[in-house]
Amino acid sequence: MKVVVYAICKNEEQFVDRWMDSMGEADQVAVLDTGSTDGTVKRLRERGAYVQQQEISPWRFDTARNLSLDLVPEDADICVCTDLDEVFHPGWRRALEAAWKSGAGQASYRYTWSFEADGREGVVFWQEKIHARRGYRWVHPVHEVLRWTGEGRPGPTVMAEGVQLDHHPDPTKSRGQYLPLLELSVAEEPEDDRNVHYLGREYLYRGRWEDCIRTLKHHLEMPTARWRDERCASMRYLARAYASLGNRQEAWVWGIRAAAEAPYLREPYLELAQLLYGQENWEGVLYFTGEALKILQRPRTYISESYAWCSLPHDLRAVAFYHTGRLRQALEEAERALALEPSDQRLRDNVEVLRKLAGS
Repeated sequence: MKVVVYAICKNEEQFVDRWMDSMGEADQVAVLDTGSTDGTVKRLRERGAYVQQQEISPWRFDTARNLSLDLVPEDADICVCTDLDEVFHPGWRRALEAAWKSGAGQASYRYTWSFEADGREGVVFWQEKIHARRGYRWVHPVHEVLRWTGEGRPGPTVMAEGVQLDHHPDPTKSRGQYLPLLELSVAEEPEDDRNVHYLGREYLYRGRWEDCIRTLKHHLEMPTARWRDERCASMRYLARAYASLGNRQEAWVWGIRAAAEAPYLREPYLELAQLLYGQENWEGVLYFTGEALKILQRPRTYISESYAWCSLPHDLRAVAFYHTGRLRQALEEAERALALEPSDQRLRDNVEVLRKLAGS
């Protein structure tokens, strides 16, 4: 099979060598540069990438992705879309070819979107930016996705176990363009529930509480918004927005609704626990963290947030046990929290204090 990596970039000279080293298992690398003023283009060509340059105005991610896809030769069997701040683990091509079946449409693979300060994985989900050469185009100005535009039905998605892609972004790059592009995306396709959810989430990130509430309530009313994980996330974000406005009652209502919507996810239970933590309702904290910890398998979706799978559940329980006089249980939970984040000085200090108090 012929495997071709394609990408877009702008002023990413610092990532070129690392990226090309990672993508070297492909037969070809094609890049659309959208206006670099540093040495990105020169270095990419020196490393063997095929590079074309074109500025895109007004900027849209889908337009850029499609123009970069057009650089992929027609005889390619598998197209692999990555960004220059992403890195495959070695052996990715072998794992991809082992998973790929004749007539397949896309491949789903493990993607680590963020890392914690100590190097632990943060947000992890399964992504599908590997696809067949024909029949696919990118859509949406931001948070762009592949859409099947070919005849008939697309081929099946294969699970590419063993393919791991890590994201190591430049923290200095601005996200300022995301909000206007999301608003444009919703204006262009107002019935796309995914975009409405993303827009509501972006308003949350910006502290625009009323806009967040209005948009996410609309998302939940949309007849196509049926994915329970995402509906749960909208409800959790509504709870956060109401809490930020000082409306504890509505925050509680939406938190409970989130847990009822997707009781198989840890996140709603932990957010309810945090609400009760703020009210010093320690038995409530223990109940909801306990429910969260009964869930042992992390989902493969982007909805899975890192806080639910780190020290937080045990840390909250340690504090709750301490405040209810159960020092032995508090110490056990503090030790579990520290085992998950051994470099956290606060957690280490908590363990030392509780050992002294518990007489250990």
